[in-house]
Amino acid sequence: MRLARVRGTVVSTCKEPSLQGVKFLLVQFLSESGEPLSAYEVAADVVGAGAGEWVLISRGSGARQHDSYQHRPVDATVVAIVDTVSSDTGLRYSKKDDFH
Repeated sequence: MRLARVRGTVVSTCKEPSLQGVKFLLVQFLSESGEPLSAYEVAADVVGAGAGEWVLISRGSGARQHDSYQHRPVDATVVAIVDTVSSDTGLRYSKKDDFH
């Protein structure tokens, strides 16, 4: 899994029929220190994440492990909304202290 921040939504009215009703988010990957990286990805959202939130992204076959996505062509899924991130140097991120 990778850390990312939700930057927006992606809307598509014409898509593979199995993707009807799937919410897509534009996410930007984060470094271990929480700095934004240049890489972006579109991910299916199963947890109801919103703009600015830090999330965990599952990619590849792991992205299709959620019951709703087993037979859908997704390569990335938002599987969790992050509350805190800490490391040996201390707290890196706290949702309650983030004013995006």
